[in-house]
Amino acid sequence: MSFTATIFLQGINPYVLVSAARARAIRPEWRKPLQVLARVNGKPEQAWRVNMMPVGNGSFYLFLHETVRTASGTGVGDRVRIELAFDEAYEGGPAHPVPVWFEQALSSNAAAAANWAALSPSRKKEVLRYFAGLKTQAARERNLEKAMLVLSGQAGRFMARSWAQGR
Repeated sequence: MSFTATIFLQGINPYVLVSAARARAIRPEWRKPLQVLARVNGKPEQAWRVNMMPVGNGSFYLFLHETVRTASGTGVGDRVRIELAFDEAYEGGPAHPVPVWFEQALSSNAAAAANWAALSPSRKKEVLRYFAGLKTQAARERNLEKAMLVLSGQAGRFMARSWAQGR
């Protein structure tokens, strides 16, 4: 499927809205995160694997992280050509292993461990993908502290989201 759309901003997250009709054409009656292969303005040559997030009315947000926008030379407010297809090869669950340093922190904090266990598989996958992208020890320590704070049930921000009660 191919269509044109404008990149909007939700909080700090750039996205393209995929209408309910377009989403139904990809996967009828789907209400949970929808795994797709996506290209923006023909980039990249091999499509990105992305989870579109449900809005609640049958439409979906296709969030365009920095890598996608940089590769496609696009930004908020731009009109872009989107190509989408259902990702038939998608396998649920975390794609990245739980880092030892995160596992150790969870084992010493029962509330954080319980809230981690209660997170949806897609949220766990998102957190583990984020952790896998951290390059320095300082970044790991900084983000581990934020993760443990919000998973412990305290209100805070982590991964550009507001968290409360461990979610």
